[in-house]
Amino acid sequence: MEKLTHTEEETMQAVWRTGEGNIKAFMEQLDKGMPYTTAASIVKNLEKKGYLQSRLIGNTYLYRPAVTEEEYKKKFMGNVVKEYFDNSYKELVNFFVEQKKLSAKELKEIIQLIEKGNK
Repeated sequence: MEKLTHTEEETMQAVWRTGEGNIKAFMEQLDKGMPYTTAASIVKNLEKKGYLQSRLIGNTYLYRPAVTEEEYKKKFMGNVVKEYFDNSYKELVNFFVEQKKLSAKELKEIIQLIEKGNK
């Protein structure tokens, strides 16, 4: 699975929200300033990369995700932890604490989730 660019990720998020649809349906979920030709090019690239599947209905292509959002998150969040945090989720959490992006209350909630999951 190839890493997506920021614009490709935004487009995939629009596809995941829409489900199956045509390019215009995805554009409704995207930045209003994006030209149709740009959106069409991104969608074609996503199909080439294996993220989308298409089928022709009349003279319109309908696209649907070939990769779930969950699969994508698992793959690339794992890579972030591996590459930037020495494969340590503890270091990842510590980074967010140091950056003041995670409060004590949120940490307690995370601990409760972990404890629930271990039962």
